[in-house]
Formats: sequence, C-alpha cells, structure tokens
Amino acid sequence: MTDLVPASVRWAQAGDAAAVADHIARVVSAAGHKRIAFTGGSTPIKVLALLKDRPLDWSSVTIALTDDRRVADDHPASNFGKIHAALGDSGAQFERLAEGAQVAPFDLVWLGMGEDGHVASLFPEMTAHVRPGPAVIATTPIPLPQEAPFDRLTLNEKALKATREIILVVTGTSKKALLDAALDGDERYPVTDFLRGFGPPVTIYWSE
Repeated sequence: MTDLVPASVRWAQAGDAAAVADHIARVVSAAGHKRIAFTGGSTPIKVLALLKDRPLDWSSVTIALTDDRRVADDHPASNFGKIHAALGDSGAQFERLAEGAQVAPFDLVWLGMGEDGHVASLFPEMTAHVRPGPAVIATTPIPLPQEAPFDRLTLNEKALKATREIILVVTGTSKKALLDAALDGDERYPVTDFLRGFGPPVTIYWSE
C-alpha cells in the first residue's frame, strides 16, 4: 500500500486501449501474487480482448471490482459477470464485493469516470453507508441513471487509494474537459479527490 502523500498525476502517451493493455500486462507479469481492481463497463472487455493471446500468468492474480450493480451475475448490467466471462478460464482468482467487507491493498486500481465525474460508484450525489477503513460500501446514485437504475456496491475512497498505483481510463472530449477542471481543483467531482488529494500516483489514459 502506498503511503498517503499528495497524489502525482501523469498523462500516458499513448492513451488508447492498446496502451492500457500494455500497462495491465506489465502488472500481471511482475513477480509474486498481484491484486488488481477492475473498473466496470465495456472498456475492460476491449482491453482483455487485446490480452487474450499473450502468455500471461493470470493464476498469479486476484481480480476484484471497483464497484458493481446489485444484480445477478447473468444480468446484462453485472460487471462481475462480464469480467468473469472474459477471465473465468484463465486461472485468475476472483474476489467478490460484499457489503461491509474489509479490503486488502492492491497493486493496481483501474478507474473509469462518468460524465458527472463519478469514479467507481462514488457519485456527486448519492446515499451511502459510511464504513471505517478500506471497505466495501453500499451506494445509490441520486438520481438513478436511466441506463443503469440499480443500487451499487463499491470500494470506498480509502480502499480505492490503498494501492501502489491507479490508472484512470477516459475517452471523449467532454470528459477531457471535466478532467482539466478537476485538476484545477473543481471539488464538485469525486474524481478530484484522486487527482488532487492524498493518495497513490495516478496515470491518466485518455483518448478521443
């Protein structure tokens, strides 16, 4: 776990899915057992497709999720279901989110970001169960997004920062503008706490 010092931020060059795949491959290939927290959405599936033919030892990796919708594994909105379908035969170990569970430190936390600046399931407006230490909490975004109207489980900020490094993978010009505002200190966005607060180093992978 990285000591809590002011977060350092760098922009990766290049910032596309292939560059993210190379970063994941470097972490997986490091010596010893690794713990990686994956973001949800479609981007991890695209990146894993780029990694499927590489000779990586996934059996040396425990995979967790930064957050998930409270739905069954076979539901189309389940992040766990998608990641497990992509890596379930790889030998990787999977760690489910369980409300109230304490969370061990990670080697890598992979974050995405929404159009409102949320990361994991930490939203600008939400109901949330506060728990001490690095833990899994229950949240409900306000308002519920129409495309995913579900309660959530998420790693809290302490758990997301309990890692050697963070990668933040973002696409689109509107999100680039939001990132610039967050880096300038706009505190309306949850992502600002990871870019300007105390925590591990952050590498931003941005592409159009």
